[in-house]
Amino acid sequence: MSTKPTTTDLEWTALDQRAVDTVRVLAADAVQKVGNGHPGTAMSLAPAAYVLFQKLMRHDPADADWTGRDRFVLSAGHSSLTLYIQLYLAGYGLELDDLKAFRTWGSKTPGHPEYGHTVGVETTTGPLGQGVANAVGMAMAARYERGLFDPDAAPGTSPFDHTIWAIAGDGCLQEGISHEASALAGHQKLGNLVLLWDDNHISIEGDTETAVSEDTLKRYESYGWHVQRVEQLPSGDLDPAGLYRALKAAQEETERPSFIAARSIIAWPAPNAQNTEASHGSALGDDEVAATKRVLGFDPEQTFEVSDEVIGHTRKALDRGRDAREEWEKGFAEWRAANPERAAEFDRVRAGELPAGWEEKLPVFEAGKGVATRAASGKVLQALGGVIPELWGGSADLAGSNNTTIDNSSSFLPKGNPLPEANPYGRTIHFGIREHAMAAVMNGITLHGNTRVYGGTFLVFSDYMRNAVRLSALMHLPVTYVWTHDSIGLGEDGPTHQPIEQLASLRAIPGLSIVRPADANETAIAWREILRRWTKEFGVGTPHGLALTRQGVPTYEPNEDAAKGGYVMFEAEGPDGQAADAEVVLIATGSEVHLTVEAREQLQAAGTPTRVVSMPSTEWFEEQEQTYKDSVLPPSLKARVAVEAGVGLTWHRYVGDAGRIVSLEHFGASADGKLLFREFGFTPEAVAAAARESIDAAGR
Repeated sequence: MSTKPTTTDLEWTALDQRAVDTVRVLAADAVQKVGNGHPGTAMSLAPAAYVLFQKLMRHDPADADWTGRDRFVLSAGHSSLTLYIQLYLAGYGLELDDLKAFRTWGSKTPGHPEYGHTVGVETTTGPLGQGVANAVGMAMAARYERGLFDPDAAPGTSPFDHTIWAIAGDGCLQEGISHEASALAGHQKLGNLVLLWDDNHISIEGDTETAVSEDTLKRYESYGWHVQRVEQLPSGDLDPAGLYRALKAAQEETERPSFIAARSIIAWPAPNAQNTEASHGSALGDDEVAATKRVLGFDPEQTFEVSDEVIGHTRKALDRGRDAREEWEKGFAEWRAANPERAAEFDRVRAGELPAGWEEKLPVFEAGKGVATRAASGKVLQALGGVIPELWGGSADLAGSNNTTIDNSSSFLPKGNPLPEANPYGRTIHFGIREHAMAAVMNGITLHGNTRVYGGTFLVFSDYMRNAVRLSALMHLPVTYVWTHDSIGLGEDGPTHQPIEQLASLRAIPGLSIVRPADANETAIAWREILRRWTKEFGVGTPHGLALTRQGVPTYEPNEDAAKGGYVMFEAEGPDGQAADAEVVLIATGSEVHLTVEAREQLQAAGTPTRVVSMPSTEWFEEQEQTYKDSVLPPSLKARVAVEAGVGLTWHRYVGDAGRIVSLEHFGASADGKLLFREFGFTPEAVAAAARESIDAAGR
């Protein structure tokens, strides 16, 4: 049997120890059955996960979405069995057959935890370090939520006070995103965040000495975290009592986020596989699994052995969870009675509804004026800020350029920050120059619930964010990315800052909607549609990316069909100015729309009736009924030109064999934006010439 710790402040029985050892054999058996996976970390982390789920966390397995629950994030998602087995033991709905189906088609226990797929999984983790940033976002959201609904309560007394628990591995902390996120958490003094580091010294290539020599604890001290280390038991196992004391101390530290280093031995207590890189990502083998079971006092001939006593003991988590939730609900009822207006607001937000009359606050811009769409977006945010309190966000240190400041007088900054606008419940987030963490933090904010977030940077820097943006789409999260400076139109900053391939690349992410409005009014309509899609009436959430101009563009009369993703902005006309059958259709997005409008004038003056289609979002357009899409792009009209200042990958399916694409298939240059558009062929004359070519090709 494994060593039983001596405890003082933790009730730890032989049955608790047997449950922990059961976790270990279940992890070994699950990986052995499927033939692949990561058994070692799940085995060594068993005491830590058990202490959290059975002794510390406030959660109710019968109500996994309870507002008052603590959150748990397994950043080391490869060790998914660490989470699955605790969900099984606690009674979240997973059963032994689900563990037996680990990593197989259609199972509730996929190779990495997936949000929305398995009850009790708070976020999809796989790419290392993402979970660390998700947890930081959840902690930020918890503070902002408290500010919305119960800002004056004493610390620890509000029904909105809870803890965010996370487990990270060596790989999580090596990924740069964890540095970005952890530095932000320290700066924000997120005292509701506890991060446990599984310090097992092993990665796929062997001992972490191959790649790491930093002092990780000092690193976290330098971020401003509360730091502890938990020593091993003499046997080499994790010490449940030491873990419990450290985790409790971390929970009681409310002025700083907490970091706990727990030195573990991967695959403990497997006689031969422990402390080896092989146990990280490979099945132990039948002989080693049997040997491990003998060490732990299990029958080596049995698989997935769980005694009735163990499961009966661990399922008491259901009783504890019910009691904790009922106790919380008493305090919540008292809060509701004392705060009826805030309670009504909470009910609205919780129901996924927007305030009555919010659309009336959207600005309408005067036609004819030149306005940058980034500026129009900023006007929309400031107009909505006063009526949608759950809407908040900021920028990766580019707020003045992104126009993402929703409230100049209120910055989300902790007590003690010297800036005059600092407010722990402020509206404007300063993410710092941390684009990757910003995106993953936004995912965490959204996953936490009860607030809505946006974040901005330049479109070209979406490359830094891509992995987290992909996860936004994978999890169907309604987050909004505000990406400005969307083309060579940004000018003199040159090719390093001019996005060329980014629009097409982002459109390639399934489930992400890119919206590139043509003018200020399309921008307002786009924001309205994005916000509407945040509501529960739309069902599955969708992340959105707004691509906005630095330079001013002409403003046109608003057209509500912009919310359909593509629409006829100007219909074809004959020489008499009356409606006529179009001979060619010009399709464009963003700042290139006005070029097609001017090209239309040239073509029609020459006797060619020309239709202009603005298509701010191909994703929204593809959602429409075929009859609508055919009314915008008639199948019989083969002469088509698509215009966008980026690579043309998006547009081949819309223009067909006879069509032409005015695109940019090379990097930009450092010069005035107007000059670059002219030099690179983005002119009304070039668009008109492409239209004539397409007409000729269609007539052959």
